[in-house]
Amino acid sequence: MNKKMQGIILAAGKSTRFNTGKTKLLEKLCGQEMVIYITKLLARLHIQTTVVVGYQKDDVINTITHHHGDTITCVTQNEQRGTGDALLCTQSRWHATDLLILNGDIPLITDDIIENLYKEHCIAQATISFVTAHHPESTTSSYGRVIQDGISIKIVEAGDIDESIDDNCCINAGIYIINRSFLENYITQLNSNNTKNELYITDLVRIASENGLTVVTAKAPFDYIRGINTFQELWAAEQIKKSELIKYWMDHGVAFTVPQSTIIELDVTIGARSRIGCGAHIMRGTTIGQQCEIQAFSWIENSTIGDNTTILAHSIVKDSTIGSHTQIGPFAHIRHNTHINDHAIVGNFVETKNSIIGAHTKAKHLAYLGDATIGSHVNIGAGTITCNHDGTRKHETTIMDHAYIGSNNTLIAPVTIGYNAFTAAGSVITHDVPAHALAIARERQINKDGYALKLRALHNRPDVHEQLSNTAHFSFVGAKRILYDDSSPEDV
Repeated sequence: MNKKMQGIILAAGKSTRFNTGKTKLLEKLCGQEMVIYITKLLARLHIQTTVVVGYQKDDVINTITHHHGDTITCVTQNEQRGTGDALLCTQSRWHATDLLILNGDIPLITDDIIENLYKEHCIAQATISFVTAHHPESTTSSYGRVIQDGISIKIVEAGDIDESIDDNCCINAGIYIINRSFLENYITQLNSNNTKNELYITDLVRIASENGLTVVTAKAPFDYIRGINTFQELWAAEQIKKSELIKYWMDHGVAFTVPQSTIIELDVTIGARSRIGCGAHIMRGTTIGQQCEIQAFSWIENSTIGDNTTILAHSIVKDSTIGSHTQIGPFAHIRHNTHINDHAIVGNFVETKNSIIGAHTKAKHLAYLGDATIGSHVNIGAGTITCNHDGTRKHETTIMDHAYIGSNNTLIAPVTIGYNAFTAAGSVITHDVPAHALAIARERQINKDGYALKLRALHNRPDVHEQLSNTAHFSFVGAKRILYDDSSPEDV
């Protein structure tokens, strides 16, 4: 098939029914652009492909190049004058015996549909073969209808059909295999005598039939050939694709607590005996190991999760690697090239960025660990912050194995906390801490005996209350400094 057929994808339209001002072909379905489903299908079948671009062509070409490099050629349709005109734009590229022509907005199409169509085409030695589907809903008015009378067959676009749509349930899927020699001889017979004043590929079916040439159809389920012209249709197609993905992983031993609420994309791997919670988002590029638990409303994107790891509810893991037997969350934010090693715990409201967290290290509460290399068996106290940016540049924090970082620490990078070193709670660490040392970096506490009584007495001064109410921005102690004539520095 790959030697005798070339592919042409029609991707030049303006997507007006999406009402976004952007081409629909770059809208994503389960994490992948709509048109890339078609280009990858033809690549799997080893069919050399040309894409007809037009509206926002640079964006479409850049997306195709990102996925395929220079293996796919693009031809520009400068003015969108219909599918027939788009096909004409590719005439200089025709070289194979047959041309496979299909729309760029049918992302659910399968390899089997193309292979079956080609099989029927070859058996019948047909001039034109095309895919049909059964769809009785009259509200689905965007599909051309296949009208057959004896040996005569034609496709009538929805806007041009005179018969009742309800009486014509066979629709055209927009997938054709056409003999090149026929195209070269007859494509100039296309005309724009229709409601849209456009050239239609579908008219080639009528021309072939009127000339006694063989026209063959191959049936396919509607769900796999459904076109996407609105966000509602995109949503419907994504539900089908998402259900396929979830079913596949269920068949491979993965449990979904509320499957209909899960968001799952392509290019995902999930190990057996893992469980995916309600509302979880498993996005592209993610690998989840065996016997993991991804709890409710967590978001995992482009990340690797080791075996027997738990991601607690409402956590985000993006562009990072999590080891085995590790616990993340709840409400943790792991991002931008973070590596968390085995048996670590990163807990409630902890954010990490571009950091390495060693094995058996714990950061259980309320911390920011950015641009940090943290060893194994380290304790990070609640409220710890690595101050990695000085206003112009990023700097790194290094914490060696077995260090103990007290609560509410501020570590001013660049700084190194040595092996088995301690930092006292409430410290602002600006210098390296040697191994086995205790660093205390905070103001000495001073207690003023009986001073609470003086503060309470201040509440009973009417003149103080009146002036405080007129000077709301003063703190209580600041007001005392201003209002007390007899206050001494020691009192303050």
